[in-house]
Amino acid sequence: MSTDRPDASAADPTIPTPGPAAPSPDPAASGPADTGSPEAEPTAPADEAAAPEPDPVPAADDSGEAGEPEAEPDAVPAAGNADPTPDDSGEAGDGEPEAEPDAVPAAGDGGPGAEPPVSGRGGVGESPAGSETPAVSEAAAELAAQKVERERIARRKAERQAPVEAGAKLSGKAADLLAAVRAVEGGEKPPALYFDDAPAAPRKAVAATAPPPPRSPEPAAGPTPDAVAAVEAVLTRGGAPAALAGAAATALGEDAAGLLAEDPWRLLAVAGVRPAQADGFARALLGPDAGPADERRAAALVGWLLEQAALKGHTALEVPTLESALAQYGVPAPAEALERAIGDGAVLVFNEGEEAEAEEAEEGEEPGEDTGPVRVLVGLEGYALAEESLADGLARLAGGFDTPADWGGGSELIRAAAGHGLVTHTGGEAARAEPRALAAAARELGLRVCLAAHAPAPDAVTTAGLLAGTEGPGRDADGRFALDLLIVLDAPQLDVETAAALVESVPDGARLVLSGDPGVLGSAGPGRVFADVLAARACPQVVSRVPDPGPVGELVSGIGIGELNQVDAPGKEVVIVPVRDAGEAVHRTVQLVAESVPRAFAIPADSVQVITPGHGGSAGTRALNTALKERLNPGPGRFGGFDPGDRVVHVPSPGRAVPATVVSADERGLHLDGAGARIVVPKERVESQVRHGWAVTAHQAVGARWPAVVVVLPGDAAQALSRDWVYTAFGRAERHLSVVHGVDQALAHAVAQVPPKPRTTRLTGLLSALAEAAREKPGE
Repeated sequence: MSTDRPDASAADPTIPTPGPAAPSPDPAASGPADTGSPEAEPTAPADEAAAPEPDPVPAADDSGEAGEPEAEPDAVPAAGNADPTPDDSGEAGDGEPEAEPDAVPAAGDGGPGAEPPVSGRGGVGESPAGSETPAVSEAAAELAAQKVERERIARRKAERQAPVEAGAKLSGKAADLLAAVRAVEGGEKPPALYFDDAPAAPRKAVAATAPPPPRSPEPAAGPTPDAVAAVEAVLTRGGAPAALAGAAATALGEDAAGLLAEDPWRLLAVAGVRPAQADGFARALLGPDAGPADERRAAALVGWLLEQAALKGHTALEVPTLESALAQYGVPAPAEALERAIGDGAVLVFNEGEEAEAEEAEEGEEPGEDTGPVRVLVGLEGYALAEESLADGLARLAGGFDTPADWGGGSELIRAAAGHGLVTHTGGEAARAEPRALAAAARELGLRVCLAAHAPAPDAVTTAGLLAGTEGPGRDADGRFALDLLIVLDAPQLDVETAAALVESVPDGARLVLSGDPGVLGSAGPGRVFADVLAARACPQVVSRVPDPGPVGELVSGIGIGELNQVDAPGKEVVIVPVRDAGEAVHRTVQLVAESVPRAFAIPADSVQVITPGHGGSAGTRALNTALKERLNPGPGRFGGFDPGDRVVHVPSPGRAVPATVVSADERGLHLDGAGARIVVPKERVESQVRHGWAVTAHQAVGARWPAVVVVLPGDAAQALSRDWVYTAFGRAERHLSVVHGVDQALAHAVAQVPPKPRTTRLTGLLSALAEAAREKPGE
């Protein structure tokens, strides 16, 4: 590993100096950063310059980077002294574009004084990507299928549910829990005692959400013009921007105007609207009757807080955490408000600790010994049903084979897949050869095999394309994939809803292999599917021993175990470029991409990828892309800020980032070339779904690799760094890695002491319980 000291000449990776832990500042001057941006960025809500609102959910992983938000109109102005408005500039986070969590200045998700920005909302399900023909787009199919998939999961859940018959055998907290569940199912309010001694340990949260995968090719019907006009009238009466009318009508349905007039806090269902803004809207409509104690306000806040938690990766929140957040937003009796929400069926209540006792009671067995405190969780129905459906589907596949098939031996992974319906495989980038070898062996045996990846990869379809039906083997008469073996690469990028739809589509008698690197950043959407499946130990787990090659592989492997080691890089495979400030970071990055790396390694500039923690800030993706465009493809940006030849990232839905190049534009929209496939982005969606792509975030880069990578770490990004972020960013490089280093000791600190942030989920417990039940009843 070497350190590149800046001088008057261009940055050159061939100049060796000391390692990365403590780069010495250099007095040499450098060019100023070009801070302009040709991109049209979404606007923040109008009143968001006020003091920040409290953080509604605990901080967590910065996965919000993966998606791009839609351009949201200015939100409702906060009229009055309700809870202050957050600063949602989006400039500071490590994640997605504006309205995204974990920006650079606010890295680490802020604290109790800062509300997390809404993230991962951009272009929610509205992907216009596809061929130039007017056929139904992949994203339209995803949107249309969301409702169908949830209804299917709900039906599946209803079919297997049965009333508890032996609740009298339980006592204490178990009895209270069963009573509360029965009260919810019967439409009654659960007893307040249920919440009084819930566990107090708070949990942390994570960012960015992804839409459920498709189950139907039909496009979803949008709101009618009359419905939008009616909503616009109500919004105008309440002093809210009329531009929110379409989004409100879409979120609330055809009767959105009536619902808003009756309950103005329902405006929180619109992406980007904050409680302070909804309070102002309510006061304008209801006058003095609108107050912090209004039950309608409390109910809306419960749902909104859980949605914010989902954006940060949670599928549920602990009761104490939710009650604390409600109190921060001025709800006078948080426990009672939460109790009402559960009683009204707006949210669901779960526990982790007494489910086994409840199941034993249903079967007439004596409950086992007390296993300790019960963790009481509250969640939204959609995520709860998806998580339960996913657990059922995984258990179905795991129990699909009683005897192993004869596949003629082979590697450990081949042997495991031959004998089991569900297998996990973990390893680094080099280990991806093992599932590919499995696919080749299965094809030689005559099996129908599909290899799916998060990002476009050789000999693989994308997971999104597989679910949308635009890639892969298609479906059989029952709606299941027509295959015998499905291998999913990049399994850590599966959110709970995508995974549920994927597993539901795998037919009985088929095999599923989930493969991935557990050290990379997690999914953009709620859940931690791969980690939960590994933790449940409900299937064979194959751990690859194949090391990643070369100095870059050695460096990344050390980061994975919390060590930032100096590595021997005789060919300058790893170079550290110390910088003093963000302006110098931008200047040096442009030099590396445009001159030094192409000259030293014969890697063209369009094969060099820049990765930085956030979109905002003076060395975020916007500033870097502006400077790189000026150097590599200058132009007036006549197509909505873009010119032919511009390198861009197309984000058709949250969690997906497709690298592409601008080709042209016409009345239909912006024409892109994405790995040889023509994409047409309608002009009204260009602003929210396309941004320049010379520089991206680590979440946008996950799943892909480039011959050379330049990781930019400006000083204001220090608190955005974590071990999994550094591991992911550094691991995108194949031959050469340059680190533009301006965070001093923060890099080593992040690698050693900032592990991935936890997410609150239920999948591990659900899957473990199903696996245990299957072991106890092998004959069924």
